[in-house]
Amino acid sequence: MKKKLISLITAAVMALGISVPAMAADAKPMEGKLVVVHTNDMHGYYETTETSIGIAGVAGLKNYYEAQGADVLLLDAGDFSQGSTLVSYYKGKNAAEYMAAAGYDAVSMGNHEFDYSFDALLDNMKVLTDAGVKVIDANVINKETGKSYFDANAVFEFDGIKVGVFGLDTSETLTKASPSNVKAVNFLDKEEMFKEAQAQVDELKSAGCDYIIALTHLGVDEESVGRRSTDLAAAVKGIDLIVDGHSHTVIDGGEKVGDTVIVSTGSYLANVGTVVIDKEAKTEEAKLISAADYAAGTAQYDETVKALVAEDVAEVAEAYSKVFAKTEVHLEGTKQIVRSQETNLGDFTADAYLYTAQKYADEHELGVNVDCAISNGGGIRVSVEPGDISMDTLVTIFPFGNNVCLVTITGEQLLEVLEASTFCTPETIGGFPQVAGIEYKLDVSVPYENGEQYPDSTYYAPAKPGSRVTIKSVNGKAFDPKAEYTVAVNNFQAEGGDTYYQLTKNSYFCDTEILDCDALIEYVNSLGGVIGEQYKEPQGRIEIVGTAPEVKPEEEKPTVEPTPEVLPDGSIYTVIDGDTLWKIAKSQLGDGKLWTGIYEDNKAEIKNPDLIYAGQALVVNK
Repeated sequence: MKKKLISLITAAVMALGISVPAMAADAKPMEGKLVVVHTNDMHGYYETTETSIGIAGVAGLKNYYEAQGADVLLLDAGDFSQGSTLVSYYKGKNAAEYMAAAGYDAVSMGNHEFDYSFDALLDNMKVLTDAGVKVIDANVINKETGKSYFDANAVFEFDGIKVGVFGLDTSETLTKASPSNVKAVNFLDKEEMFKEAQAQVDELKSAGCDYIIALTHLGVDEESVGRRSTDLAAAVKGIDLIVDGHSHTVIDGGEKVGDTVIVSTGSYLANVGTVVIDKEAKTEEAKLISAADYAAGTAQYDETVKALVAEDVAEVAEAYSKVFAKTEVHLEGTKQIVRSQETNLGDFTADAYLYTAQKYADEHELGVNVDCAISNGGGIRVSVEPGDISMDTLVTIFPFGNNVCLVTITGEQLLEVLEASTFCTPETIGGFPQVAGIEYKLDVSVPYENGEQYPDSTYYAPAKPGSRVTIKSVNGKAFDPKAEYTVAVNNFQAEGGDTYYQLTKNSYFCDTEILDCDALIEYVNSLGGVIGEQYKEPQGRIEIVGTAPEVKPEEEKPTVEPTPEVLPDGSIYTVIDGDTLWKIAKSQLGDGKLWTGIYEDNKAEIKNPDLIYAGQALVVNK
């Protein structure tokens, strides 16, 4: 990556490098409209492919609408600087360069902006602000000053409408990023966040804003209850539009909560969102444009931005292209699966941690016997198809650059870790423990009861450790709550990330300084460079029993989702707004865990189980 941004932006101003449909010189069919073009959770997928519009497509779409006479506001709701080798190679700085070149007006940060280091985050945000992009997060607080670390809001004036935008980032960043990377900041959460959001709305209204947008990285996942974008919409008055991210949720057409419309594109630039606002009527129409539809339709790609990305893609490909191993089996790392149940890739990762940690302990004569290993499911980002494995493959699976560490804790602490890290299972949770050297049973029919809240965390200790989780064995022996166990984990877990607070209370700690990617290389080399049939299926280390009880909301929900009719076997189910495969399986089959069967029966229709769309027709077999 070279210092090319300023010259490229200048070139972009001189020549947009795109074509627009032929029309009369004075024809402006979208005059009087404001188009909010929005993205979220891009995670480094900036190259244009069959499944990603790419950042050049985003820039091209903005240029297209401007050529049609519309005013355009280009916004992103966070998690743009981490998630692929393309951005991790440069620690996210190139992501900021692309967004600046594409003409973004404002961004809010996501939890993954904090993954590299806080200094790296500040450097990356400076690239944006130096280019005139507003970085806004009203609830990210500087611990020293007690004020917002970044701008809280921004105002954009167009002919006929004044738009106020404020930003919010999830307080889950405290545990979803390495704790050492968030020491300088605090995050207003739940009621405090809602109070600040209301203050932002009131301030922007007082400044004469006609339309209020909340640019949020909050999501709608079950584990985020109380701090979701839907909770924000219900609690705060005066927000017209919420552009959301974090949960990778696809909301086509927008979701109405009270008077607020919530939009979200999913992830990986599979879609770009647009909200067309009639300036006079102050009404909006939301829709998503998929990569395939864009390629077949508008198909405008900013050549300057495209060249910027292509140069970096070539450099990264050269650095990471060497093949060192192969897999003969599909390795499952899909978010909805690896964060809720045992998978073969989870087993392989935990085995690699265990193997590498013990090898390190032996070579350095630590006198330590490593009993087991835990890998958090959220650290595994993608699945791997049969074929060659290169460094690019590994860094895409494990983009965080975590080290393998050793911690010694008691059996009681280990039980608490497993209980806390499965508190919402079968719903997904980033801390879900994929294990080696441990066999445990999880009874999801038993409600999780919160104990004390962990320090500087959004998570709670279990009030009754062992009520849901039973550890059958550790290192081949019966579990002893009074025994001490040495566990191989990554440094994110060892620092108390996600639900792993008890690991910070260890009696022994050692950072091997071996990257998780290098641990996998060492382990696969020990297997002769081939991941074979032994990993075709999960190893049976985790047993999940029972059916999760229906959870009644403490207060009336702001919107009532329609109750799907239970259809006969083999019927076609039409996806509605807010559906997930788990919800469909729960309503149609009586058990959310059966969603994998629906996925298998509809693979021709569903490319990614995290991405289903309203209107899709799915076969449901009982």
